[in-house]
Amino acid sequence: MGSVNILILPRLYRDPVSMIMSYPPQVRERVKSLPQYKGTIRQVANKHIATKTIGAVLISFFLAIVAYFSGARDFLSAFFHTFILFFVVNIYDLLVLDILLFCHSKRLRIPGTEDMDEAYGGYFFHVIGAVKGTAIGAAIALLSAGIVSLFP
Repeated sequence: MGSVNILILPRLYRDPVSMIMSYPPQVRERVKSLPQYKGTIRQVANKHIATKTIGAVLISFFLAIVAYFSGARDFLSAFFHTFILFFVVNIYDLLVLDILLFCHSKRLRIPGTEDMDEAYGGYFFHVIGAVKGTAIGAAIALLSAGIVSLFP
């Protein structure tokens, strides 16, 4: 799980705007209004959607391989295997990355939004994100289970 931190945190510390789509809506609105970020938000949003879509497909194949080599040979066992793996990572993301780090770290504040303590510190936005992540995890688990069920 520490590898998730190694992949995400340095990028966030270096350029928090690169992951603006993961920030609360109030922060995104403020950033859009700041002249130093004019035009960058739309580019980041388009890249964000493409990255997430490609990532979901790749994760589906990766989790299908993990489930298969873990002994899941039918659709149902592969679905539960991959869903539980995804769910555990999602809960880790919520508790460690979002609530413990993001909500409380001043280093992850985008310049020009440092005064928005309430928006940054709100847990509700992250809980809703985790619920959405669970739904995405179910879709990925369905795809992974479908892949596993193709092989005897």
